[in-house]
Amino acid sequence: MPRNGYSKISAISPLPPRDSLELASLASSTPTRETSHSSSPSGVSSSRKLSISNEEPLSNVNQHSIHRPAPHDRTYSINSAFDFASNLFPLSTTAAGYTALGTPISNPLDLNPSLEKHKSLTYLNGLSLIVGLIIGSGIFSSPSQVNSNAGSPGAALIVWVVAGILAWTGAASFAELGGAIPLNGGAQVYLSKIFGDLTGFLFTWCAVFVLKPGSAAIIAIIFGEYVVRAAIGADLENINIWGNKAVALGGLALVTFLNCISTRLGTRMGDMFMFLKFVALLGVTVIGIVVAATGFSYRGNIATDWKTVSWFEGTSSDLSSWAVALYAGLWAFDGWDNTNYVVGEFVRPSHDLPRVIHTAMPVVIISYLLANTAYIFVLPASVIASSNTIAVQFGSAVFGPLGSLCLAIIVSLSCFGALNATTFTSGRLVYASGKEGFLPSVFGHIGMPGAQPTRHNLGRSREKGRSLWARVKDLVGDEDGEVGFTPINAMVFNAGLSMVYVLVGEFGTLVTFYGVAGYTFYFLTVLGLIVLRVREPYLERPYKTWITTPVIFCCVSLFLLTRAVVAEPVQTVVVLGFVGVGVPVYWWRVRGRSGRRKENGEWRFWKRWGRTTV
Repeated sequence: MPRNGYSKISAISPLPPRDSLELASLASSTPTRETSHSSSPSGVSSSRKLSISNEEPLSNVNQHSIHRPAPHDRTYSINSAFDFASNLFPLSTTAAGYTALGTPISNPLDLNPSLEKHKSLTYLNGLSLIVGLIIGSGIFSSPSQVNSNAGSPGAALIVWVVAGILAWTGAASFAELGGAIPLNGGAQVYLSKIFGDLTGFLFTWCAVFVLKPGSAAIIAIIFGEYVVRAAIGADLENINIWGNKAVALGGLALVTFLNCISTRLGTRMGDMFMFLKFVALLGVTVIGIVVAATGFSYRGNIATDWKTVSWFEGTSSDLSSWAVALYAGLWAFDGWDNTNYVVGEFVRPSHDLPRVIHTAMPVVIISYLLANTAYIFVLPASVIASSNTIAVQFGSAVFGPLGSLCLAIIVSLSCFGALNATTFTSGRLVYASGKEGFLPSVFGHIGMPGAQPTRHNLGRSREKGRSLWARVKDLVGDEDGEVGFTPINAMVFNAGLSMVYVLVGEFGTLVTFYGVAGYTFYFLTVLGLIVLRVREPYLERPYKTWITTPVIFCCVSLFLLTRAVVAEPVQTVVVLGFVGVGVPVYWWRVRGRSGRRKENGEWRFWKRWGRTTV
């Protein structure tokens, strides 16, 4: 016998209900004209308000709403990751823009499309995003910071392992959060829904305007340097910086254009570059082993330190040196949170995200160890500890000028792959910020500025004869030949900021900014996982990591924060000042337009059937 109050619902909507998180995700781009305590006239995303408020989505204000059934015991849907509110599932009418339950996600007349409705990412795509960004230029160009501060090759290898495992703890923590909250935006979404909009906005403020474009600028500069080296001579010591920057700007423009064409093209490039990097690292490892075993090289005299000197001789006993080495190692592993920015576009987020994390991290750790071991077999310890072009030095030692040229090309392609990964995910972060109301809504649009891309006008060409353009769209476009169904405004904005950083070229402060602001938000996000377990112990978590994992990462984050503050106190004050400026911007941009506050003074999102907020 049906429960009390359910007969009317069944009569209206016999189709199977979707879980509440899916509805919240589908609502992310649907504006509403209804007003309530949780709605906003500013255009702030309705899904954010629905998902984090106590207000009933189908209130009396909505003339099309139906009577909500009486409270009953907690129930769980099979696919639900977050039951944001107790009555999201009865949305069986077209009130406020919602479609009937069970109707297809794709709608040819959808005038406000959303990436979350256009799920296309797979396990392989997620793997290429993480691997593509982590394995950029660092392992090929300058692991010298780790080696010089550790003091010996053996100690350096230990630092690489420890740094990789610590980064893995952060990635595993983000995997749990991504499974529980499978929406685009990464830490921005998690912080907003756990600690409130202000925390999420401050992360957006730092990530969108400094961290993401700044790191892209560094990758682009290194890309430009190695392209120039490949063109005019890989062994040259001094190269005109403006030549490097010109190539860097061209690389940024090209990778942004390619990612604007379609999601499929961006992910296919990522997959291709991921395999290229693995082949390159495997080649370096095999060459190093062969040279060590045979003694063959272009120069005829390879390093023999690894045979005659203990691998741990000269190991530093200074704790601060170890801290710097660990800090440099963690910097080399940065990018492990890349997939969380696009988890809303995964076909099977709860299934694929943990698999991506637990495949990518051990693979990257092993790759780093093998490459560094190959360097030790071929190059003297003094060169490894001082060179900023270690891959070129490796190629030159084994194969001469031809080897230098080949390695310079490989490093430049690796950097382009990393640039592709950061462009893809940074654009999604800006896009999610526009959808949430943290940035102007124009950045939350899909397609060309001023256009309304739909599956109807971007679909497969129907004309007879199949034109060349139609065939090109089939090749590089998304499903059914869609072209331009990407956050173009957001990616162009991110590229513009990155170009500014390329031209300015001051990266010393950026590294400190990353150490302070970046790991502050990493710490808060992973701390939020612990908070969420206490506040909502029955929350459905498709993947749940050991509780020691976030605890270890939080301790490491505090250690890195302390080290950055002590090492660069003046720059730390500058960073804190920038973060502080974000507070009045938040009140102007978001809070001032969000309508009146909730009566209890804070947003809540873990309301359940038959339960009040805690």
